[in-house]
Amino acid sequence: QVQLVESGGGLVQPGGSLRLSCAASGFTFDNYCMYWVRQAPGKGLEWVSGIDLDGIGTHYQDSVKGRFTISRDNTKNTLYLQMNNLKSEDTATYYCIRDRTIATMTYTYDYRGQGTQVTVSS
Repeated sequence: QVQLVESGGGLVQPGGSLRLSCAASGFTFDNYCMYWVRQAPGKGLEWVSGIDLDGIGTHYQDSVKGRFTISRDNTKNTLYLQMNNLKSEDTATYYCIRDRTIATMTYTYDYRGQGTQVTVSS
């Protein structure tokens, strides 16, 4: 079955960096666009970034542009999110999600991982 397992979260000071990973299994990874979303306490899901099948096309929410970088390694079935210059407002649970439509970037999803917590605080 489809599994998405995030890792790499933690507590970091403002201005610090973290690298999130998402190990995918149970499907042909390079057939799907992938995304990172996040959910802060008391708030809804927020799209952070998306990446196309081969990793060339990437998209970012305005608030993370220039600070976050999404990438994928199709040989390892792994999605990444490099987060630099972290701010307190980046505090959230971060989820890896799979587009619900094969080979198309629709910004809708069908599977989501369990999430990894990122806390930015001094």
